Amino acid sequence: MKPTHYISDESLQFAQLKAIIEQGNTLALSSDALSRITKCRSFLEQKIGEEGALYYGINTGFGSLCNIQISHEAIHELQLNLVQSHACGTGELVPLGIVDIILFLKIQSLSHGYSGVRVALVERLILLYNNQIRPVIYQQGSLGASGDLSPLAHMSLPLLGKGEVFYKGERRESGQVLKEIGLKPLSLEAKEGLALLNGTQFSTAYGFWAILQAWRLWEVANLAAAISVDAFNCTLQPFDDRLHQIRKQEGQILAAKAIREWLSGSVIARAEKKAVQDPYAFRCIPQVHGASWAAFKHVESVILSEVNAVTDNPNIFPQDDLIMSGGNFHAQPIALVLDYLAIALSELASISERRTYQLISGQRDLPAFLTPKPGLHSGLMIPQYTAASIVSQNKQLCTPASVDSIVSSNGQEDHVSMAANAATKLYRVVQNVERVLAIEVMTASQALEFRRPDRSSEQIEAFIASYRNVVPMLSNDRIQSTDIHKTIDFLKTQGRE
Repeated sequence: MKPTHYISDESLQFAQLKAIIEQGNTLALSSDALSRITKCRSFLEQKIGEEGALYYGINTGFGSLCNIQISHEAIHELQLNLVQSHACGTGELVPLGIVDIILFLKIQSLSHGYSGVRVALVERLILLYNNQIRPVIYQQGSLGASGDLSPLAHMSLPLLGKGEVFYKGERRESGQVLKEIGLKPLSLEAKEGLALLNGTQFSTAYGFWAILQAWRLWEVANLAAAISVDAFNCTLQPFDDRLHQIRKQEGQILAAKAIREWLSGSVIARAEKKAVQDPYAFRCIPQVHGASWAAFKHVESVILSEVNAVTDNPNIFPQDDLIMSGGNFHAQPIALVLDYLAIALSELASISERRTYQLISGQRDLPAFLTPKPGLHSGLMIPQYTAASIVSQNKQLCTPASVDSIVSSNGQEDHVSMAANAATKLYRVVQNVERVLAIEVMTASQALEFRRPDRSSEQIEAFIASYRNVVPMLSNDRIQSTDIHKTIDFLKTQGRE
């Protein structure tokens, strides 16, 4: 039976959130969360019942229609119309693992007790999450300004018995699934549609997923680099701790340490070297990998703040007798770090591809293209082409989305963050980095075979032995797309927790 995580107002730590998502914990509201949600809702109902009360999106129109008052009788229709009109996403579907994170983050945000929704609404979201009823959400549609409006509208449709969901492996109409499990569609009350749609949960979910992958890929990049260092017969001097201590960059120190640990005890590493210096792609591994580490740490801190944040509008403060309209839905903090993360990740792939290039170049007593039968066989010539094309694509994907803006809502929303575009292109960068690192592992492992009988460290030799059960040494040409994809799958099992 899966453990239960009780949603509360306490700030989640990164490792805690990682465990909740990866273990598939069920969710429930804590007594504290129930109290906060109930108190906030009661206060809101009191305020909107007052004569002449006018609150944005609660009893007014939305966006540039904010000055149009809506009658009390039409509030239900207003909230329904909001969700339906904003559900205009298109493009590829959001991966289901990220849909789970979006749902979790929306539940977390609404449970702080500043959004004015009913307990019943939050509990319905929890029901979707716990039963793996995943809304069909499209990747395109958000400007990252008034929240991730369109994606979150699609997330919200199943609450109303509308839209589509994935349930038990099938894509189905939401109304049919609700009927099957014995539930009636919710009727949204005042403020609830707006609370669902306002927020940065779409962009933040992508960011959280990506930073999880970033830490894993950082470990894989260090492993790949260590194999390459021995395969290219490099000196270990550039990884000496004394060099890195005098620069005082924490990530650089840790990257150098990781390479030393991987190569500890290597016969190849201890052997006398002919070259005085190695190319930058080998010599500067700690500096490049370390800079990415530092970027990951910053991105993680910003994402964690957003995970624990309230990002809808307006916000309700019962203790201060206030309903305030502001801009917490603006995703600029997330947009900037998602762009930063894409750049930091892409650099791991960029330097990786350069090591791959050096390994197939016929230098350092290695055969050209790492084939024992050059000419008749092309060996690993073309995987480097593939890596180069991916690295080049990453350069295009790393053009910042956050420097863009476009006016919308008839000028009311005149500066937007484009965080959602930063998020979806970051998703592609993560996948690309994984592919490039797989090609380096495949290439470096092949190159290491030409160092026999000399051996690398016990750790690397154990890795190679396990890897060879999946991808044998390349003696004769074969379809290498298969090898690349097998390597990608194999590497998903590597790296530290």
